[in-house]
Amino acid sequence: MLKATLHDGSMIDIEVQGTGPALLLPVNPTPIEGPQADEMRKWGVDPALGRSLIQGLSDEFQVVAFDYEGHVLKTPKPDTLTPANVANDLLAVAAAAGATRFAYYGYSWLALSGLQLAIRTDRLTALIMGGFPPIGGPYPEMLQVTMATHAMSMTPRQTPKTPQPSDETDWSSVEVTMTEPQTRQFVTLYRALQGFDDRAAQAKITCPRLCFVGSADEIEYGERWGNVHVSIAGPVVKHQAELEALGWDVRILDGLDHIQAMQAPNVLPTLRPWLLSTLAKQPGLS
Repeated sequence: MLKATLHDGSMIDIEVQGTGPALLLPVNPTPIEGPQADEMRKWGVDPALGRSLIQGLSDEFQVVAFDYEGHVLKTPKPDTLTPANVANDLLAVAAAAGATRFAYYGYSWLALSGLQLAIRTDRLTALIMGGFPPIGGPYPEMLQVTMATHAMSMTPRQTPKTPQPSDETDWSSVEVTMTEPQTRQFVTLYRALQGFDDRAAQAKITCPRLCFVGSADEIEYGERWGNVHVSIAGPVVKHQAELEALGWDVRILDGLDHIQAMQAPNVLPTLRPWLLSTLAKQPGLS
């Protein structure tokens, strides 16, 4: 298996599947099994999400899969998970896979990571951001959420009652089980993004780009998080015309929340035809 060396010297595994234009996919290629998988299914999460995406794309693309989120949780980077270092990590993965030029798809914070990558390199053939707005991003709100999560990770834990899934995710019932270094790295990331002007950054993106969100992607964090409202769909809906004028293709997935919009049956019909059409227009990639 291929490995890449990241900014802190740690190594990440890379799985390459298929042939065709390269596509960086920061997902876990190994399905989750056992009790954890059962719990994920209760919340509507596919325990084999990464594998499902790889299988749905590797017939047309060379999929470069790597579990970046899993890696930073296993090997935290509490003081160094900055936007620049994340972008450099993604470039290191591409280099290890031999991908001179490549497309990138990321969801949620991995989508904003793709935006940070796009403004730092001209090697992208396409950028797909899912579950995070390219302009009007909720950076202050996410800093507040991550700081509250970090504070909770430093308090003594009690055995929580297992929250019951419902039609709509109750984020206030989610228990913090991460360690202090794990949570602090995301404070580091969002603190570094407080001065980021995502509207001004658009001029630095040179590749074709697609963003998609679920129309119901509005996250309410409870009292423990300071009653923060994180709007993901709102900025995309509000600024759709502006985004399109800036060169974005925009897809709003009707009725889907943050978790639903990231599942393979919703992602693949959105991402796959767009990538096929977009990359077919680029010489040497089809």
